[in-house]
Amino acid sequence: MTTFQAAPAVLAGETAIVTGAGQGIGRGIALALAAAGAQVAVVGRTSSTIAAVADEIVDRGGRAEAFVCDVTDGIAVEGLVSAVVEEFGALTVLVNNAMSPAHGLLLEVDEQAYRGAMESGPTATWRMMRASHPHLRGGGRIVNLGSAAGIRWDPSGTGAYAAAKEAVRVLTRTAACEWANDDIRVNAILPLANSDTMEEWFRVEPDAAAGYLATVPLGRLGDPETDIGPAVVFLCSAASRYVTGHTLAVDGGQALVR
Repeated sequence: MTTFQAAPAVLAGETAIVTGAGQGIGRGIALALAAAGAQVAVVGRTSSTIAAVADEIVDRGGRAEAFVCDVTDGIAVEGLVSAVVEEFGALTVLVNNAMSPAHGLLLEVDEQAYRGAMESGPTATWRMMRASHPHLRGGGRIVNLGSAAGIRWDPSGTGAYAAAKEAVRVLTRTAACEWANDDIRVNAILPLANSDTMEEWFRVEPDAAAGYLATVPLGRLGDPETDIGPAVVFLCSAASRYVTGHTLAVDGGQALVR
């Protein structure tokens, strides 16, 4: 796989936290930020996976450290932010990616799964933003991950998940307005990326998967590192200095958000 190569040092001197960075989209974003010159705090619940991503960044010549944290634990979140600042000396970028899924029809979805999605999604995002705010003042950037499930005309089967992701977008817009005077920019992305789950679905239900892929104008799923990651790099760079409170669909044109 071709790795993402950012413009030289576009994020040099930046320190970023990426939650849920042990795999998938979070891993891709962490690698892309590092390629752009940022120091990366690779955050997740499983020490082995986040350590592997941190090692991958270091092997490529970047700087990264793994931090085990359950973002549904408010005390752990406070400790995480303090530990990152102590390790790197600053915090300038926050990417809220971690979230537990909650799929199924509204009459079928388990209440524990619903609460888990809310706790790991909007509540954890709110906690992470509040804990990071003092360190982000004066030029910090936040990128939160939403989902196209929240803007589909029919979110049947994904309603609980979509509700959590839309709550994240509301928090994004609110923080963008409330913290503009603190010189903190806050944006969201709606990613569509390949994953182990997607690959399994394509294998098990090829016709359904092909029909889904046909709704993507560019005709393919995004790569977490080379397609999704660069969008986050852009939103964290000076190139987007006049962009805040925005939702950017990074999905090959599927959502056609305007």
